Amino acid sequence: MALDPRGAALALHRFGFGPRAGTIAAIASDPQGAFVADLDRPKAGLIPDAGLLSSGAANRMAFEFNAERLAKQRLEAKHKELAKQEAAKLAAENPATQNAAMENGAMEKPAEARAATPPLEPETPMLQNFFREAEAHYRAAITAEIGFVERLVWFWSNHFCVNAISTVMAGAYEREVIRPHVLGRFADLLLAAESHPAMLVYLNNASSMGPNSVAGINRNRGLNENLGREILELHTLGVRTGYTQDDVVSFAKVITGWTIYATDNNPDHGGEFLFHPRLHEPGPQTVLGKAYRDTGVEQGRAVLTDLARHPATARHVATKLARHFIADEPPPALVETLRKMFIETDGDLWLVSKALLAAPESWAPEQTKLKRPSEWIICSVRAAGITGDARRIAAATTRLGEPLWRPPAPKGFPDGEADWIDGITHRLDTANTVAQNPNYADRIDPKEMLETALGPLASAETRSAVARAETKQQAIALLLMAPEFQRR
Repeated sequence: MALDPRGAALALHRFGFGPRAGTIAAIASDPQGAFVADLDRPKAGLIPDAGLLSSGAANRMAFEFNAERLAKQRLEAKHKELAKQEAAKLAAENPATQNAAMENGAMEKPAEARAATPPLEPETPMLQNFFREAEAHYRAAITAEIGFVERLVWFWSNHFCVNAISTVMAGAYEREVIRPHVLGRFADLLLAAESHPAMLVYLNNASSMGPNSVAGINRNRGLNENLGREILELHTLGVRTGYTQDDVVSFAKVITGWTIYATDNNPDHGGEFLFHPRLHEPGPQTVLGKAYRDTGVEQGRAVLTDLARHPATARHVATKLARHFIADEPPPALVETLRKMFIETDGDLWLVSKALLAAPESWAPEQTKLKRPSEWIICSVRAAGITGDARRIAAATTRLGEPLWRPPAPKGFPDGEADWIDGITHRLDTANTVAQNPNYADRIDPKEMLETALGPLASAETRSAVARAETKQQAIALLLMAPEFQRR
């Protein structure tokens, strides 16, 4: 079989996180076959979770820490108030003592104490847990031989996004929901995402009550439509696909009762999924013209199953996949191929992913997609052959506008060039900072790095710029900012 090093390099950037040393040559004989084999690996997408907390355990850890901190703050405030009252009592009993103390400045802190810098607060357990999760997340992408499955994990994690500010469970959510189902059936992924505590908290369904439910009547509280709306608009059908506000309301009623155990009175299972019948809106509901009888938690599962099989969902998913991997304006033929495969296989994401690889439109030679900041940074780390530091990577992606597990809205981070092109100048700052880091630059040969990162994709202009750079650091920065490296 004829070697295709250019196709191999292109595929590694387009479907993965860029090449590592030797990978272009390793898959040049059959680039497409290498990516198919990545899908066929046993336990593809899964990562070891040794030492990482489950979502429920993370929730309980955060609750206990915050409860203890609040108790400590209140106790300190109480002691200060008692001390203040005692001082006032003593002063009232002996005014001369108070006047003398004030004249001598005894009631003021010493100048050196006033000027002292307060000690830095230690990291909270929540932040420590976040960085442990970030380390596992980034390590999986950096060390992946091919990287296609990892890119799919990132795609679906963004499609079904949650926010780490709203919930401490974001990292565990990716491990528990996205990774086990990334090559399974879409219906299973959908159910796992929508019933996960992180999603229920993020989109406020944990506190939603049916207006006519026992809890809703007794507490005079009602419906929250957020999750129901976002499932229809973002996760399944897509915008302007025929559903109405009445469908949103009915579906939101269907999934009332999908909540979590409260940690304050359930220290063993707090933060885990719970279907609470007292919160559930009684009676049948009609969604998209179909009536669903009240079967408790099964009512919501039935609606999700039908949404997963809806033709609009197939088109929505196909379009998003094609846009993410291939072009901002996805080729209609590719969208149609993926749509048909989705419908014919009942949403088998393994076969849909293989159809993406098999489509001729996926192998267009032009690099038209601008990498998102996180993809660009991981590509840089892989090309340099270093392990990368989760804290530095997370800080860099935050500076570039893509903080880990902190999307700006429930629709996730955008995928189009127009949303990221203005940040290119900030990437230059990051490239210069990286190149100046002695741990990064001192042991890297820019020419070798160019062959690793780009190989046959490197243009004559990029090769000349790297070769003529005045310093090694400048050469590395120029390589990282090359158009061929910025795009896929």
